[in-house]
Amino acid sequence: MTKSNIITSILFAGFSTFAIGGISHAASGHDEKTMTVFKTPWCGCCQVWVEAIERAGYTVKVNDLDDLSSIKQQAEISKSLEGCHTAVLGGERKYVLEGHVPLAAIEKLQSEKPEIRGISTPGMPMGSLGMGYDESAQYTVYAYTSDPAADPTVFYEAGRSE
Repeated sequence: MTKSNIITSILFAGFSTFAIGGISHAASGHDEKTMTVFKTPWCGCCQVWVEAIERAGYTVKVNDLDDLSSIKQQAEISKSLEGCHTAVLGGERKYVLEGHVPLAAIEKLQSEKPEIRGISTPGMPMGSLGMGYDESAQYTVYAYTSDPAADPTVFYEAGRSE
């Protein structure tokens, strides 16, 4: 099986449809504590993020791929929002989690259930979950929709008092 066929199989085999976008994704079932993570096999910070998510009580299925560009394209993540891994959070509503999204932002997402495609912590901010976690580290988590003309909005400010 070619690399392209493997990615296609992962993207479409047993996937559900996003409630807001029509793209197929990986998180199956209706458990809000289930997620599928797409990462590269050699990225240690992504593995640290996955382990922190599992310690927080989530069931995580990891898909290690050499190239995540097809996954990011399917998830409609703009270049400006890209992080080093992409996750799909299960539950009644499906969301994309891009990069080192903190647990507090995930909890806010599940509590508020906004009409968005997903949230992103662009790049690899030092102090973020998986990047030497420091609860006082300051960085921004953005929300984005499926509308390519819509600018991302601030969803959560890590390390800042609300």
